[in-house]
Amino acid sequence: MNKATFEKLKNFRRTLHQYPELSGEEKETASRVLEFFKEIHADEVLENLGGNGLAFVFEGKEQGPTTLYRCELDGLPIREDNNIKYKSTIPGKAHLCGHDGHMAIVAGLGLYLKENRPKKGRVILLFQPAEETGQGAGMVVKDNKFQKILPDFAFALHNLPGYEKNQIIIKKGAFAAASNGMIIKLKGKNAHASHPEAGNSPAEAMSKIIVALQKLPDAMKKFTMITVIHAKLGEVAFGTTPGDATVMATIRAYENETRELLVHYAEKLCEQIAKEYMLEISFEYVEEFAATHNHQEAWEYGNQAAKNLNLKTKHIRIPFRWSEDFGHFSIHTKTLLFGLGSGKSQPQLHENNYDFPDEIIPTGVNMFQQIIEQLHH
Repeated sequence: MNKATFEKLKNFRRTLHQYPELSGEEKETASRVLEFFKEIHADEVLENLGGNGLAFVFEGKEQGPTTLYRCELDGLPIREDNNIKYKSTIPGKAHLCGHDGHMAIVAGLGLYLKENRPKKGRVILLFQPAEETGQGAGMVVKDNKFQKILPDFAFALHNLPGYEKNQIIIKKGAFAAASNGMIIKLKGKNAHASHPEAGNSPAEAMSKIIVALQKLPDAMKKFTMITVIHAKLGEVAFGTTPGDATVMATIRAYENETRELLVHYAEKLCEQIAKEYMLEISFEYVEEFAATHNHQEAWEYGNQAAKNLNLKTKHIRIPFRWSEDFGHFSIHTKTLLFGLGSGKSQPQLHENNYDFPDEIIPTGVNMFQQIIEQLHH
């Protein structure tokens, strides 16, 4: 990558960093991406894809596969604590996951495709909304416009702190966990605090549920995890015995089927405790992330790309516990999500002093370029 192109992508990334938008609100970010792509002249532009999503389509002259390269538009509802000139200008919102850097990489791929159209098949650059809530990929897949560009392969990367800069972290099969948020609501009966026996407080049942849920994975054969993230009992009213309670937990597993099984067992366990205390119980589910599964064939292209570029590659054996909504594409097509090392001393993702390192942008662009070379030339 020449210096002028790198400076252009760096400046674009830093502009995006200054104006983060949350999941589902990425209108301005999408406008900035559209503006950047004006000079690139894609063969087709799909707007409002699954919300604020954008897809840029590049057609080859010969028959061939359709491949998709995805990045994310959204930032996080976290205050940034960095002493940098391009710090977030929006209070309480920041690009602390590196989606600004991922967008710069896919924008760099756009600049490459402007000069090097695919010879065969079709290349799609997707700027996806709402990754952080786990909703965006699913909404894109369900969008009728997406049916026109169904890919044979989908590729994505995520920067990974804790690994050397420019190192490629790759794995066949399960790469990132399936997860979802579980909300458990208990309903008993209010009473005066001086006569608790006249009501039915869910306090004890709530306590049992909190302890029992987190121990439940011990009984599972495969890796699973339940983390209680929030609990609420009644209201702050010292004259009242509480009548309702809410427990919230995140459920994780490396496979979608194992997660579903864990959800089933968790519900049964909670229902049993609620019955014991004669409480009504209900469940809600939010932020559902499918497991990200790397297909053997897609993995071969990614692995070969890293070899062609002589990049240091780490073949991991155990999947990551975090979730990525790229897993929704894994259900429908052959996918590869790989890691791009962003520095051993780099703050972790979602920490308020994290900032995507610009110097790894060329490696991300080069990896995707190499995959395109293999599939479209």
